[in-house]
Amino acid sequence: MSDGGEQKSLGPVVVVTGPTASGKSSIAIELALRFGGEIVNADSMQVYRFMDIGTAKPSLEERASVPHYLFDMTTPDVEYDAGRYVLEARSVAADIHSRGKVVFLTGGSGLYIRAFLEGLAEVGGANPELRLRLEREHAQAVGEGDPTRLYRRLQAADPETAEGIHSNDLRRQIRALEIIEQFGVSASQLRSQHGFGDRPYEALHLVLDPGVEVLCARIDQRCHDMIEAGLLREVRQLRRKGYGAELRPMKAIGYRHINPVVDGSDTLANAVVAMQQDTRRFAKRQRTWLRKVTDAVWLDPTDSQAVEAAVTSFLRDRER
Repeated sequence: MSDGGEQKSLGPVVVVTGPTASGKSSIAIELALRFGGEIVNADSMQVYRFMDIGTAKPSLEERASVPHYLFDMTTPDVEYDAGRYVLEARSVAADIHSRGKVVFLTGGSGLYIRAFLEGLAEVGGANPELRLRLEREHAQAVGEGDPTRLYRRLQAADPETAEGIHSNDLRRQIRALEIIEQFGVSASQLRSQHGFGDRPYEALHLVLDPGVEVLCARIDQRCHDMIEAGLLREVRQLRRKGYGAELRPMKAIGYRHINPVVDGSDTLANAVVAMQQDTRRFAKRQRTWLRKVTDAVWLDPTDSQAVEAAVTSFLRDRER
């Protein structure tokens, strides 16, 4: 891995990110059309086929207006992680740059964006026996009515990493606890030691955020819109295809709320309220992550002139 100090910079990358429902996708399309760019997905859920409505995936018509990459890469029962993402996203970016185009890295998955721009800390492979033990501990805790026991352990041992992981995301919790037990250091310490020095791109890091009040209203409306668009039907179709509620993608926001409705154990009205609340909490966590991006340029997504001016200035400076 390069130390980043003598690397030749590759082509331009414009990151278009922000909390969920901030309008990233539509603005990225407008920018790509305006500046001769192509869009590379940076949303960890939009890589899955058959999961369109609940992930707010750009429509086929939108994707036809400008080239889009790394959507619908795999099925929900196949593991897809940041390591695979970096390899595939950087390969796509190299092809886009080879044609003289600008990469618009678009999405709200902070880990994927950081991994693309700065590389990943190298850690050893998973320990199957350790993972099995932690999974059994979790199952026992659930049986005892304490489903967040492992999450609280992670909060105590590595609060920085826990802050970026949802209490329902068992896979990432277990991986973080594995690192602590295997290497005697936390995942956050490994990231600090790595320094994310693999930085081959010059990038403009746009964060689109309309403000808390406006965003909450957008989130509430988006959840209703997803139901109107057929989210319940989408989840039923996923289940008929054999993608059970236990799969990690099916535990994401929206899908985990609708699965009990499909099973008959909850009502759609209750699911929508819980979905809105959890989406607002998720947006808050995204903001927390983004505030740590030191070179981020925060803009109101409704100020199209300011957004366009930022991209114009960035690309002009690279030409000089």
